[in-house]
Amino acid sequence: MTSTGRSSVIDFEAPDQHRGSQAWKGERYLNRELSNLDFNERVLDMSERKDMRLLERVKFLAIYASNMDEFFQVRVAGLKDQLAAGIGTAPDGLPVDEQLRAIREVTSGLLARRVAVLDHLVGLLAATGLTLCNWDSLGEADRVWSQKVFGERIFPVLTPLAVDPGHPFPYISNLSLNLAVIVRDPEGGERRFARVKVPPLLPGLLALPDGERFICIEQVIAANLATLFPSMTIESHHAFRVTRNADLTLEDEEADDLLLAVEMELRRRRFGRAVRLEVDETMTEEVRALLTRELDLQDEDVYVSPGPLNLGVLWQLYGLARPDLKDDMFVPVTPARLGSSNGGAADVFAAIRQGDILVQHPYESFSDSVEEFVDQASRDPNVQAIKQTLYRTSGDSAIVRSLIRAAERGKQVAAIVELKARGDEAANIGFARALEQAGVHVVYGLVGLKTHAKLSLVVRQEGDGISRYCHIGTGNYNATTARSYEDIGILTCNPDIGADLTDLFNYLTGYSRREEYRKLLVAPSSLRRRIVELIEREAALGERGRIIWKLNNLVDPGIIDALYRASGAGVGIDLMVRAICCLRPGIEGLSENIKVRSLVGRWLEHSRVYWFSAGGAEADGEFYIGSADMMDRNLDRRVEAIVPVESPELCARLWEILEVELTDDARTWMLDSAGRWHKVPVVGVVNAQQIMQDLALARAGRRAPEADVLI
Repeated sequence: MTSTGRSSVIDFEAPDQHRGSQAWKGERYLNRELSNLDFNERVLDMSERKDMRLLERVKFLAIYASNMDEFFQVRVAGLKDQLAAGIGTAPDGLPVDEQLRAIREVTSGLLARRVAVLDHLVGLLAATGLTLCNWDSLGEADRVWSQKVFGERIFPVLTPLAVDPGHPFPYISNLSLNLAVIVRDPEGGERRFARVKVPPLLPGLLALPDGERFICIEQVIAANLATLFPSMTIESHHAFRVTRNADLTLEDEEADDLLLAVEMELRRRRFGRAVRLEVDETMTEEVRALLTRELDLQDEDVYVSPGPLNLGVLWQLYGLARPDLKDDMFVPVTPARLGSSNGGAADVFAAIRQGDILVQHPYESFSDSVEEFVDQASRDPNVQAIKQTLYRTSGDSAIVRSLIRAAERGKQVAAIVELKARGDEAANIGFARALEQAGVHVVYGLVGLKTHAKLSLVVRQEGDGISRYCHIGTGNYNATTARSYEDIGILTCNPDIGADLTDLFNYLTGYSRREEYRKLLVAPSSLRRRIVELIEREAALGERGRIIWKLNNLVDPGIIDALYRASGAGVGIDLMVRAICCLRPGIEGLSENIKVRSLVGRWLEHSRVYWFSAGGAEADGEFYIGSADMMDRNLDRRVEAIVPVESPELCARLWEILEVELTDDARTWMLDSAGRWHKVPVVGVVNAQQIMQDLALARAGRRAPEADVLI
């Protein structure tokens, strides 16, 4: 498949008085929501690739399903809120109702592909000995064994809920898997609807005795419904799944206690409005109509497919010990200057004093670099203070433990915890309370702004004065995602950067209003303005100018317009945008000098690198790394920090990353002027992520596997 065959640009009939401006906008910008679906389609494509190992394809199908869940919980839910309020038109000019219709059309097509992919993968898995069974295909021995497991482990945790005059329609929780059951009293003939929730504490797949055959847990429950409804006739049963609005809408300007306000909003969010109903293809029109009515949904909100509806069960398959069906394990290397000759950790502060250190995860170890930095700071008697931002972190966070240890040892410790990090609110509340109990100064960010910057500052007594050591990164302080997300960070003791971080933390914890910083570009104060200035500087150079960016999302119209102006001035612009891109490249007179790529591979490309030639060539230009994508929320409604990288050695490393990714033809797509994504033609089979992996091994003095680095 060489093209998605469709466009993120939707034709529509605009009102006469707006036709000119709307058409103009449509020519300049791609629709954000449809671009998001384009990205999810590229993820789905990974599950279709024959050149990937089988369980890796299964993994990408699970990732695709999870992405679509989030898309409906947040993006579709937001559009429905806008529609109900009668507000909102996208920058491309597409009205909200048109966006929802387009989303329905595209999503229906993707669902058909997802069903076909799953069916194909199940067949391939069976050929390797891993079988997804249906209840009807089980032999008598397997049925007896499954019924025994049902009675001992499943039945005790099930709660059937009937609907009748004395029992109102039950609340259906977000993303829960359920069985809709129609039962009939054989004596009186009354028919009733009942709902059986599949408890999330149960595994989605029940492994049969041989450990290689599996059956979905809802099928086991369905086969034993007579146990739940004794003396009743089971007329029918059908699986269904509900998606609800999961975005946290909090007016923190009015919240006296943000922690309590977020906790209350999390409780309310459980009852968010339903936005999608997924049903099994066997569901009768009667049951479907009942669910649609009770959930206050429309027919266009219903998506029909064969089971399983919850593709999260695929993670259970991926977790099986079948290394022959997965990518070879890669163990991140310890950055050369952070390892000692005896195999332990080097003195991190001494290593940083020798010069700035660049780390790239997952190729280089997060635990041996960032976590080690905070750990040594917590133990070092000369360290007086540690200040840290925490947006998303792992459940058992070594960094949180280090901060607690530092506070218990009498150091001044401050943590900026973002309670409103979507999906991690409850976890963040938990570790925020633990930090507070240990004596850490916990701050929940600024009113009206999310704190998204990835910053760590260590203040250390050295000689007659103090030195400040810093880490600034593109990714969260999360050891789990650091093993699968590609991110970049810099460790430095540059005095100007240290002073900037001191000022920025004071801004976050106090009432300072510093607008300009020595080195950092900070949102919402200076980042947008400075990025535009850097683009305009390149535009002034004309054809001698060049821009290369690597980022997750490019959405902001103001930044896109600045790039268009630079393209018009002759500046060559290469954009590597992993997910959403609203810029239209390759349009004569507007963006003919802009190319847009997207790399979707084994690691999730998450780093943000911004390079401007400044009239120089290659690594001689100016590099910036940091937490911000080019979206209005990052530029105007979040605290973000981008830092210049000035060391020639580190600039060469960053140029190497950009250069390698620009040559990838194994996992890269290109965006055309019509808004369609096409796979890059394979010339040399250059796999950028494999090359970065081998380069990391070489820097650490470890031999790369016996393989061509271009494979």
